[in-house]
Amino acid sequence: MPNLPLFPLFYLPPVAYFSKLKEHNFNITIEKHEHFIKQTYRNRVKIASPDGILDLTIPVVKGSKVHTPVKDVKISYDFKWQRLHWLSMQTCYRSSAYFEYYEDGLAYFYEKKFDFLFDYNLELLHWLFKQLKINAQINFSDEYFKELTEGVDLRNSFAKNENNLVETKNYFQVFSDRNEFIPNLSIVDLLFNQGPQSKIYF
Repeated sequence: MPNLPLFPLFYLPPVAYFSKLKEHNFNITIEKHEHFIKQTYRNRVKIASPDGILDLTIPVVKGSKVHTPVKDVKISYDFKWQRLHWLSMQTCYRSSAYFEYYEDGLAYFYEKKFDFLFDYNLELLHWLFKQLKINAQINFSDEYFKELTEGVDLRNSFAKNENNLVETKNYFQVFSDRNEFIPNLSIVDLLFNQGPQSKIYF
């Protein structure tokens, strides 16, 4: 059983996820053996669009939604979701201050096909740590425990329907001329708007 705080692995996690990582000095255990949970940040991301929040979802192979360990969930390529996600990122953030700075590195994740959602999310997380110049210590769970007898269990935290309930500091966002500040969007929203200053935000 992990002694370190136990985190889920998300697709381009929300800002609150990184704030919580900072609380634990970026020394965590990531859950590999939980059953895949639908409609969570495990395969969804929220970004800013001209009309407010835009949800993007990574489709998974049929049958992966029920009682499948998250490490074994396969990504579906039945439709061109990578193209849709990347076009959405470009459309929403092209005018942001730092999009071009990170564009080439992030584009890789919308060109290469990964078999497993877990591997995709993990490689993205490592990329994000590198951009933020964070030296994280990541461990992985060896087996599934429904409840922890010790340590901090954050596997069911960060519910996407609680997006606007999370208190975060304001920062300049694209479309701020037409939208109020939208809290707790994906970490890429912070990165594209604040660039190297993003690490200070936490």
